[in-house]
Amino acid sequence: MSEDLRSELEKYLQTLNIQTTCVEHPPVFTVQEMMPHLQQLSGAVTKNLFLKDKKKKGLFLVSARHDRQVNLNDLAKKLGVGSGNLRFADEVAMLEKLKVGQGCATALALLFDQDQSVQCVLDRDLVEGGHHMVYFHPMTNAATVGLRPHDLLRFLKETGHEPILQSFE
Repeated sequence: MSEDLRSELEKYLQTLNIQTTCVEHPPVFTVQEMMPHLQQLSGAVTKNLFLKDKKKKGLFLVSARHDRQVNLNDLAKKLGVGSGNLRFADEVAMLEKLKVGQGCATALALLFDQDQSVQCVLDRDLVEGGHHMVYFHPMTNAATVGLRPHDLLRFLKETGHEPILQSFE
């Protein structure tokens, strides 16, 4: 199934005329597992968190540079959901909304959030940090795809996901 979704994503990126580079690697479930396969790349590698607001049940996909700390309490305050209210969403919700499971969260999966119910939170550094490329999983954790920051923003807008830019330390 993930190969079909990956193919659908690649076709969509082509329709937007977005150029990508791709590195195939063994399936990885953490940034630490992934990094040895990406050492030759220049740009920003991302980590992606699928979160929910436990009170209002809102969903967030957070994409940050892999070496950034994401403090959920601080982020909750910045997003206005109240400290202590952000939690990791369960895999069922991620499969339902983004069509990917654990280890495969990616901003590129927002293509499959048909009702735009997932808010995209993007590390400001990914688009303003002068990176040549930013890297995400393409619907599978057995590959990493890179695209230019301005193309990432265009992709998100085209899918109806205007990102909330945040700074992470």
